[in-house]
Amino acid sequence: MDQKEEKLDVIIFGASGFTGKYTIFEGIKLLEGLRWGIAGRSRDKVRQVLAEIEKKADKDLSEVPIVTADLKDTDSLKRMAERCKVLINCCGPYRFYGEPVIKACIEAGTHHVDVSGEPQYMERMQLEYHQKAQERGIYIVSACGFDSIPADMGTVFLERQFDGVVNSVETYMKFSSKIPFEGGAVLHYGTWESAIYGLAHANELRGLRTQLYKTRLPNFQPRLKNRPVLHKSSIVDGWWGIPFPGSDRSVVMRSQRYFYDVEKKRPIQMKAYIAFESLLHVLGVALVAAIFSILSRFKFGRQLLLKFPKLFSFGFCSHEGPSEKAMENTEFAILFKGVGWDKEEKLLEPNDQYKSPPTKKIVTKVTGTNPGYGATCVSLILSATTILREADKMPGSGGVYPPGAAYAKTSLIEQLCKNGFTFEVVKGAN
Repeated sequence: MDQKEEKLDVIIFGASGFTGKYTIFEGIKLLEGLRWGIAGRSRDKVRQVLAEIEKKADKDLSEVPIVTADLKDTDSLKRMAERCKVLINCCGPYRFYGEPVIKACIEAGTHHVDVSGEPQYMERMQLEYHQKAQERGIYIVSACGFDSIPADMGTVFLERQFDGVVNSVETYMKFSSKIPFEGGAVLHYGTWESAIYGLAHANELRGLRTQLYKTRLPNFQPRLKNRPVLHKSSIVDGWWGIPFPGSDRSVVMRSQRYFYDVEKKRPIQMKAYIAFESLLHVLGVALVAAIFSILSRFKFGRQLLLKFPKLFSFGFCSHEGPSEKAMENTEFAILFKGVGWDKEEKLLEPNDQYKSPPTKKIVTKVTGTNPGYGATCVSLILSATTILREADKMPGSGGVYPPGAAYAKTSLIEQLCKNGFTFEVVKGAN
């Protein structure tokens, strides 16, 4: 199809990749009524993917426009961005491949969403492109997948239900399967690769944050302390909790910083944990994490991790990724424990301190299926369509934002609940 034809509402870029394929599949339903297309480097490869999805969905996709765009060809990226209103970017690791696409979107005046869970990339893009995106009137929102829509929008949801001032939130993520574990990978290689480089360059974050935020947040009391590295938690039925090393906390804290700086609201302190039912699971994860952490520090170690993902992850990661059956039967739950004060005790200024300890608690929960790909692709597409339909409820006239800051006043949570997620109160505020 000629690339100069009508402007599309949405283009899914990286269509032949693992996440891209599932995004197209979910898009058949979620993009109904919109004009959408797909893009990739090789037209033949993209056509092949489209044929696979046609068969799987039992749907004629022959009219879906195909756009060719190559990350090494900036003109092709710009032509692709000019062709749509919102670009869904599935090409990671974003540390290597994200910035050229964002540049093309800014030049073209096109909104951009992605599923990056890489704090260094996200915070550098905010530092370097926030003002330019504002000037162009476009929204650039990362972390629109399982990293970190459930955590960030879940914190927004908890605050909506709290009816008061939230001091702190602790989150516990847990996974379960509807069928017995049959072995095989639970992670795709792309996620593994992003995590390797994220850990290797974690020391960049301090310098980035110093540039991003010229002033430090006040020292809010009471301070939310870290739990012991290994602990049992009653809100996950006595499962074992350990600190969650993903991007959830950094994404939530960026949203909270926005609410403090722009909306003059007391920011919520947050700590993230992941829960396991047995100590054996914890020991297995700790062993992989220790090997991963040590090898990620050195170039030779990173090469080993990248070359032998199955070996060093004890089979949990592979180039093929998890099977369809395993993904469709995996369920996730994130429980949120919020603590704070009643609305009658609200202070005048966001940086005022309370004289008394918190008096109110709430427990909320976000659940869904197939976190890595089903839930990720649904939340990614809905993040894009929310920009199309509710940009007037988003911050200012544009900019680079985390999801919580971008979508807090939109109906994204309600849309997620219509499409496989649940956001609910487990134990009401008291």
